[in-house]
Amino acid sequence: MIFRFTLSLWFCLLTLFPSPSGAEVLPASIFEDGGYLVTKGGQIVAARNPERLLVPASTWKIATGLLALERLGPDYRFATHFHLAQGDLFIRGFGDPLLVSEEVALIAARLSGLGVKEIGDIVLDDTFFQLERERPAGAGVSRRSYDAANGALVVNFNTINITVDQQGGVGSAEEQTPTLPVMRAKGRGMPPGTHRINLSQQRRYSQEYCGELFAEMLRRQGVRVNGTIRAGAVPAGAQPVYRHLSTRPLSETVAAMLLYSNNFIANQLLLASGAATFGEPATWDKGRESLRLHLEKLGLKEGSFMVEEGSGLSRENRITPSALLRLLELFRPYAQLLPADQGRLLKSGTLTGVYAYAGYFNNGGTLDPFVLILNQSANRRDCALELLERHYRQTQAH
Repeated sequence: MIFRFTLSLWFCLLTLFPSPSGAEVLPASIFEDGGYLVTKGGQIVAARNPERLLVPASTWKIATGLLALERLGPDYRFATHFHLAQGDLFIRGFGDPLLVSEEVALIAARLSGLGVKEIGDIVLDDTFFQLERERPAGAGVSRRSYDAANGALVVNFNTINITVDQQGGVGSAEEQTPTLPVMRAKGRGMPPGTHRINLSQQRRYSQEYCGELFAEMLRRQGVRVNGTIRAGAVPAGAQPVYRHLSTRPLSETVAAMLLYSNNFIANQLLLASGAATFGEPATWDKGRESLRLHLEKLGLKEGSFMVEEGSGLSRENRITPSALLRLLELFRPYAQLLPADQGRLLKSGTLTGVYAYAGYFNNGGTLDPFVLILNQSANRRDCALELLERHYRQTQAH
């Protein structure tokens, strides 16, 4: 790794010698196609193709995060509702993207503390989301974890993390998550090792996983679970038992989305924001329109962006460097939610042929936004960023 870093560093250093014209901050050996903008003290100090529509990859999550923070509020907490009807436990989800094993264990303890000691079926109500198709145009459909499908009631990002031993035995790879029947079913025949598996290829696996996780956590709290797991809407007249609010406020959820570049979280936020704007149920169309309207309201010019989904996984999302810079200016109150990297705050974005950074250079406590989007075959993103920051440090703002 040190050897590779040294070669990369030498390559960057070689490019520091200016071209005869001295006109370009990034030479042709690094910049083939794309755009960039760098500001200092409110002034643009470097620019290339600021109005070109480009594929932003995961830097698009800044737009989705800003939408959610301003539409739902940084202190917003996702809810999950629990009802009893004829002895069955009905669970209605509202899109909590961080409904993970630890949260489910906490819910089970609270239900037990409220006097729930025996139930029949566990009935899963995911009707808050009505997704007219499984994926937005251009989004991934693979079995990889980052392609996991969204839903109103989904646990652990719609993925399981399992280990398979040399004898074919399957177990949970996470201490906080019990080994469940769906894990054994999906792990059967897989090679030894650790595997994170996207369950959304078949909807029933997602439902089984959710129901099995709740059932096991309830049993650990002494609650008898006598029935099966099934899907169904909460019936009229069902007795409300508990309204759970996520232990994490939205600001922490957005920070997690940005840190781990989690596509699932991003689209949960998009869908929830659409429902907040236009009413339930949440749909892809409402989510897209909510983001589009919000970007227009923030002053982004018509034609400076195109919205398909919230994560940046779809190549149908497009934005100009100047429009993304505008979003960063407005995101400044939430800048600390971005990952820190060598004194910068930034979000990366990567697809095949797309290599991007967007964030802030720190100048003595002053955060100056910058955008770098390379839509080219060669990934020279890190070297380009080093050169742009060097130019930024050497330039005096007027």
